[in-house]
Amino acid sequence: MRKTILSIAAAAAFFIGVQTVNAQVKLPAASSTQTITQALGIKNVTLTYQRPNANDRVIFGGLVPYGQVWRTGANNIPNLTFEDEVTIEGHKVPAGTYGLFTVPDKAEWTIILSKNPKQWGAYQYKDADDLLRFKVKPQTLANKVETFTMSFEDVTTKSAKIVLAWEKTKVDFNIAVDQSKEILASIDAAMQGEKKPYFQAAQYYFNNDLDIKKSAEWVKLADEGNTSAPHIKYWKARILAKAGDSPGAKQAAQEGLAMAEKANNQEYVKLNSQVLKEIK
Repeated sequence: MRKTILSIAAAAAFFIGVQTVNAQVKLPAASSTQTITQALGIKNVTLTYQRPNANDRVIFGGLVPYGQVWRTGANNIPNLTFEDEVTIEGHKVPAGTYGLFTVPDKAEWTIILSKNPKQWGAYQYKDADDLLRFKVKPQTLANKVETFTMSFEDVTTKSAKIVLAWEKTKVDFNIAVDQSKEILASIDAAMQGEKKPYFQAAQYYFNNDLDIKKSAEWVKLADEGNTSAPHIKYWKARILAKAGDSPGAKQAAQEGLAMAEKANNQEYVKLNSQVLKEIK
């Protein structure tokens, strides 16, 4: 009886030990996960997707058949989260999280944004869940991309491209934002406060071709008291030049150049010198 109890106890200990060992096993995923958050204007776009490797396989027209809905990577479909409304290839897309499918083909790809982002593979794909579909042209790459890659490229304050690349094929599509109303409202609100953002507001108006006279007024106010700020002098020179005040622009650039030389700030020595050349 005692031997039987000991045998049972030993077997139980072995079983528990095996379970413990198994619980500690950590294996790398065959297709790694990547999450990228890209600032677009004053809001973010977040992309999460899975990254399979080519492993000497023919990808498009082979592993990924032409003309069929593809999960666009491995495992779960890619998810795109927009904090604000965006425009994708001319189509308005509300803020939210969406799934991404594609239909690869030799001459063109179909990009599908799905209202159902929680899908493993394309097995449960339903076109009734489509938010939008549009076509893009694939490009042939000179160099092979081993690991399926999605990225943000050509990023500005108002737009970016989402790029998909694998093997020797690349496709991309444009996303854009129009946040001007929100930004201008925030500037107006901040101007009512104690610490007024004259410099930032002047830059924004200049860069976005808004009221240049107002931009010039603000940059002059930003310059007051900044006796050793060559970057403010540089922007003041650029803004005044655009506003048609060449003498004022020249003076600002000369003052900025002198400040930068005194501080051994070679960046603004160069920039203020460039403005002086442009004014001439």
